[in-house]
This record gives sequence, C-alpha cells and structure tokens, in this order.
Amino acid sequence: MATISVPSPRRVTLPAGRAARKLLVLAVAAAILVPLANARWASASWPGHLTVDLSSPLTSASNWVVDNRDTHPLFLYFFGYISDAVVLTVRAVYLTLLAAGWPGVTVVAAAVAHRVAGTRLAAGTAVAFLACGALGMWVPTMQTLALMVVAVLASVAVGLVLGLGAGLSDRLHRALRPVLDTMQVLPAFAYLLPVVLVFGIGVPAAVLATVVYAAPPMARLTALGLRGADPEVLEAVDSLGATRVQRLLTARIPLARKELLLGLNQTIMMALSMAVIASVIGAGGLGDRVYQALASVDVGAALAAGIPIVLLAVVLDRITAAAGERGDTRKPAAGLLYGLGATVAVALAARLLGRLDWPTAWTLNFAQPVNRAVDWMTAHLYSGVPVVGGTADWAGHFTTWVLDPVRSGLQWLPWWAVLFVVAALAWLIGTWRTALTAVLAMAAIGVLGVWGPSLDTLSQVLAAVAVTLVLGFATGIAAARSDRVERALRPVLDVFQTMPQFVYLIPVVALFGVGRAPAVAAAVVYALPAVVRITTQGLRQVDPAALESARSLGATGRQQLLQIQLPLARRALLLAVNQGVVLVLAVVIIGGLVGGGALGYDVAFGLAQGDLATGLVAGAAIVCLGLMLDRVTQPTERRTGKGA
Repeated sequence: MATISVPSPRRVTLPAGRAARKLLVLAVAAAILVPLANARWASASWPGHLTVDLSSPLTSASNWVVDNRDTHPLFLYFFGYISDAVVLTVRAVYLTLLAAGWPGVTVVAAAVAHRVAGTRLAAGTAVAFLACGALGMWVPTMQTLALMVVAVLASVAVGLVLGLGAGLSDRLHRALRPVLDTMQVLPAFAYLLPVVLVFGIGVPAAVLATVVYAAPPMARLTALGLRGADPEVLEAVDSLGATRVQRLLTARIPLARKELLLGLNQTIMMALSMAVIASVIGAGGLGDRVYQALASVDVGAALAAGIPIVLLAVVLDRITAAAGERGDTRKPAAGLLYGLGATVAVALAARLLGRLDWPTAWTLNFAQPVNRAVDWMTAHLYSGVPVVGGTADWAGHFTTWVLDPVRSGLQWLPWWAVLFVVAALAWLIGTWRTALTAVLAMAAIGVLGVWGPSLDTLSQVLAAVAVTLVLGFATGIAAARSDRVERALRPVLDVFQTMPQFVYLIPVVALFGVGRAPAVAAAVVYALPAVVRITTQGLRQVDPAALESARSLGATGRQQLLQIQLPLARRALLLAVNQGVVLVLAVVIIGGLVGGGALGYDVAFGLAQGDLATGLVAGAAIVCLGLMLDRVTQPTERRTGKGA
C-alpha cells in the first residue's frame, strides 16, 4: 500500500519528539525502579502496613449520626428542616398530580409538548403517558415524576447560582472547574452513601443525591453560555450605559438561552437516571419496582416498570431539546392560560365522573407474557443452540476466556507495577500533574484496603471498554462514511442515550442471567451510543481540504481513513475513549446488583444492610477509580512555556 503524504503546516515533529523523550525517561525509570521495588515488595497484594482500617471510625461516626439524628442541633435545626422541606414539597407535587388524575396529567403534558414542538410530539407524549397507565404503572410513574420535579427544580437553582458565579468571575470559574470535572466522572452510586449517612433511607436522601448528581451540567453550561456571549453585543450594551445587572438580564442571559436550555435538558436526563437508581435508598416509584423485580429475577415485572422509565425519558428529552432548538416563545401568556384552563376542565370532569384513578379494566397483563418468553428463552436459547451456542454459553465463555484472565493478570501484577503503569499512561497522554493525580487516586484505593475488589472492578471495566471501542469505532466509521447508515442509526442512538442506566440491566438479565458477564454487557450497550456519535462527528469534521488533496494523489478510501481521517480525528477518538471509560464504569458498578460483584456489590450490600462502613469505603474506592480512569484517558492541554 502506497503511503499518502498530505502537506499540513500543523503537523510538526514536536509532539512526536516529546513523546519519544517521555518514553526514554520511562524506560530509564523502569530499569532503575523495577529491580528495587521487586526486591523490596515481592508480593502482588497491597502491603498490610500501608493500609488504613477505616471500619472502626466509620462505624463510630455512623452510630453517632444515628444516635444523634433526633437530638443534635445540627440535625434538628439544619438537616432536619431540609429533610422536612423536601418531604413536604415532594408530597405536595405528588398529591397535585393525583388530584389532576390521569386525564389531567396527560392533557397538560400533551399541551406543553404541543406548545414547544407541535402536534406530533404532543400525540407522542399523550401516548407515552397512556402507556404508563396501561402497563399498570400510573401511580409509580407519578411518584417518580413528583421526585423528578422537585429534584430538577433544586438542581436547576443550584446549577444556575454556580453557573452565574463561574460565568461572571474568573476566580470562581477556575475554582469550580476541577470540582465539576470530578463530579461529572463519578458513577451515580458514589453519591448515595454520603447522603444516606446524613439523612437516612428515604425520599430526602434520594432527592439530595439527585441534586448533587444533576446540578453540575447546569452549572457548566450556564457558565459556558455566559462566558461565550458575543463581545460586540456586550460592548454595545455598555455603550448605552447599562449597569452590570442590566447587562446580565438584557444581554448575557438572552444570548446564553441555547446553553441554558441544553443544561436543563442534561439536568433532567441525569436527574431521571439518578432518581431511578436512588430507589436503592428508598426513593420509591418506578425505580423501586425495577429494583424489586431484578432482586427476584422477575424480568416481566422489571420490564413493565422499565418501559415507563424509557417513555418518560424520551418525552422529557424531546420536549426540552425542542425548546432549546426553537426561537423566541410565541404568545406565552395566552398559551399558558389555554393549557391551564384545559387541564383544570379535564381534571374537574374526571373528578365528577370518578375517573381520577387509572381504570383497572384498562391495564394490560404485561409481565406474564414476558416471563413466558423468558422461560422459552431459558429453555431454548440459554444453551444447546447448534453451531453458535446459547446466551448462557456466550456469557460463560466470555467470563472464562476474557474476564477471568484479565482479573488474574491484574491481581498477579505487583501493586507497585500497577501504579507505575498508571503513572506512565497518564504522563504520556497528559502532564506530570495528571500522572500524580492518577497515581494518588490509585494508591488511595490500596490504602483503603480494597485493592482486590477494585482490581476486579477494573478488569470488568477494561473488558467492557475493549468491546465498546471495537464495536463503537467500527460503527462510527461506517456512519461517518455513509449518510444512509448515519440516518438509520440516529433514532436508535437517540433512544439509547436517553435511557437511564438502571434500565439496561433488564434485557441482559433476561438474556444472560446474573453474573459479571451480564454487567459487562449492560455497560457496553450503555456506553456504545456515545462512542459511536463522537467517532462519527470527529471523522466527519476532518478538514475537507486534506481529504481532497489525498484524493487528488490517488488515495483509496482505506488510505484516506487510515492516513488522513483517523490521525486528524485523534482528539475526538481520545474523547470517545474517555467517555466510553466513564460510562462503562457507571454501569459496571450498578452491575453489582445483578451479580457483578466487587465494588458494586460492596456498595449495594452496605446500603441494603445498613453497613455504611463497608459501603462508604467501597464508594470512596469507586470515586478514586473513576478519577484515575478519567485522568489516564483524557488528554490535558499544555500551557505555553511549561514543561511536561
């Protein structure tokens, strides 16, 4: 194959020379340090004298919180008031939804969708809410929606305050950036334990965990929109003598409208995902139905509760996305009055007719047919299928041939070798600060005494990421090279990206049973859409002039891909790797609920048994693992004049 050389002034030899110098330094360091470390620490396991046992202090702290929750002023006059306010607000919203009845809620949802995006989305919204009732999930759907309303309002308020501060102050922006970066790479499970320790099991803990998880995207996008306002417009407003408040209200915020609505969309999606996961700590609603069904391996009941979650996610995503794409609002007062009047009229009519509750006769028996189908799959597809084998065989082979060897290999490596590899990878892709952060995060896992379970979780993440990248890059390349493939994939990726993490566990349990392989399969399906989309976008944004130059030199399609598109899309591909790792980790941890074991199981066990010491240690290890994986896979921009 002939090599195609495309001249480009941007492609200089400095990065390659810097990488070569780094590799040389790492080789010298390995030659010196490896023999010394091997002579000092021959065992692969983390040294016991470098471990800090936090069980006793955490148990003591947990017991103190439980003993003083009803008497200490901090709980009575601060956390207690917050908890009461959350409970009362959620209950008020829930009772309002029940008072409106299924006709009133359906009408107001359809009216909002019609106002934002027209008749088609309004009809789809009405069908989605009616389907929730037909599946026998109207009351759990209203419970989840009430929790969502309160959590989203609080998340938006917190995000707006932080975003306004970061958008108007460079100092606060620099201070918040690393905090928001860290919060956005942490798996959702990591947020549950701290709030449980303070607020206990129940709705307040679920709402506050959701707020902490969902507020960062609102804060980031608000700051981005305010800081990206057109300077010429701001200068024109200043020339008219506007004050800082007037400039904010009349120029900055209107110019940032698209980013603000995108932040609202992302906050709603993350809040719904977290509200479902928070069923583990007593949130109730649809998530609790899914959790209870998965615990008893009742796939039919889990799917009956999972479908309304997906419908709710798709409806909320489409409405908020349409609001962000639309221009200025039209007749806001008249539209709101018409919608409110129609809702009140329908709710009153339903109350007079005694039809507020969803009619039992209109409920479909969905779980039994699904369970019969699962039983048929178990009998015919789990094993013994000619040539290809069954799904249980696939899961068993993947566990035996991939997961077990990767886990054994990681646990065979000396702990200092793992730290050295982490440091090397982080330094090669970033700076020495990146490497230091990654090494300290990984070392903290050993200090916490959960080195073995963390490597087990890491093995699942690495296996899932490898499968995700192979499938994601191949699909993304196909979509980038064919408009027809991209159009066919777009609706599938849209739906997959709006589904909460919990929902992905349902089909894999039906197909593969429980274990580590199903947890990995769910993680792959969850992370795949993001990898495909980023890969496709990166390849399509390659400079057309470079491609045209390659074609003029007679390059084939394969040569253009390998020698032009992939090298020039390197940053997008690295971002795809980073997002794949972060998303995979989030679901692998949740996979502890379906037999994934390791850190996810420790967190679930701690939450279920009230053993907060075990759960908090595992949660801290998850935080460290997520931070390490993010730093190892995300390139860091170098500052001019600074050495690496």
